[in-house]
Amino acid sequence: MMTLSQEATQSEPRNTAQDRLRGSLGRNRRLLVLLPLVVFLGLAALFFVRLGAGDASRIPSALIGREAPVTELPPVAGLERDGRPIPGIATADFKGAVTVLNVWASWCVPCHDEAPLLTQLARDSRIRVVGINYKDQPDNARRFLGRYGNPFVASGADANGRAAIEWGVYGVPETFVVGRDGRIAYKLVGPITPENMEQIVKPEIEKALARS
Repeated sequence: MMTLSQEATQSEPRNTAQDRLRGSLGRNRRLLVLLPLVVFLGLAALFFVRLGAGDASRIPSALIGREAPVTELPPVAGLERDGRPIPGIATADFKGAVTVLNVWASWCVPCHDEAPLLTQLARDSRIRVVGINYKDQPDNARRFLGRYGNPFVASGADANGRAAIEWGVYGVPETFVVGRDGRIAYKLVGPITPENMEQIVKPEIEKALARS
């Protein structure tokens, strides 16, 4: 027969082991809950390091040095310049002249800010400025250029966004410099600003002109 004192003595280790087991299970559950967050934070940190400490303009492009993607786009309906219809974009047009290609849209807020700077670039007769009008309505696109001026000698309507995907566009606006050989020389992610136009965009254009 087990006495009360013996029963108490044997039950204490059992209770302690159960408490330890419950504690271990609780810690494991907390670790499982925190694990996805830890993995997400690790991936996010790696992503921002790869982007150059979060500077989107420094996102690399796999297309640099390669020929411009095949791009055949119809013109923006009803768009004119100096009383003449503005043509769409054809791949063959990228060879023979240094081209600044701007991906834009009337609904893009930063595009409004950079529009006057594109007009400035278009005054350089050594280059041609063309645009890909991304997922826009023709009426809105025409009103946008009517307000800010039309810097484009050609502007293709990318209604479904397919051309932008082919160019590796992350978002609107983006700007590319294409050499006379039809190869992409430079890519700017984000809007052209007074600072990066003088410090980056114009020097990249000069490099492309010198190489071509």
